[in-house]
Amino acid sequence: MHGVDVVLYERTQIGKDDFGAPIWEEHPVTVGNVLIGQPSSDDVVSALQLSGKRLSYVLAIPKGDTHRWEDCCVEFFGRKWRTFGGVVQGIDAMMPLAWNKQVKVELYE
Repeated sequence: MHGVDVVLYERTQIGKDDFGAPIWEEHPVTVGNVLIGQPSSDDVVSALQLSGKRLSYVLAIPKGDTHRWEDCCVEFFGRKWRTFGGVVQGIDAMMPLAWNKQVKVELYE
């Protein structure tokens, strides 16, 4: 089993505007071997009730990945998606496969 390449738009703060809000710049980075899974209907309903976001997919991130996945844009299947919620990470030694993190995404376009 192996994943696909996903384009992650890493955000870097380049300053602040006149109101003190951060100004971000995005840089595309290709991350390989990412699994894209369909959530259960219960997960979709729970995410909508808890966060007001419509859960579309769950991404499994490979072990050893050091990118920041919180509140960023990702691109796969020819569309853009936005991550939400925190990254759920398992203990590497307890995970038998090549993935140890999960992140939820919603449609961004």
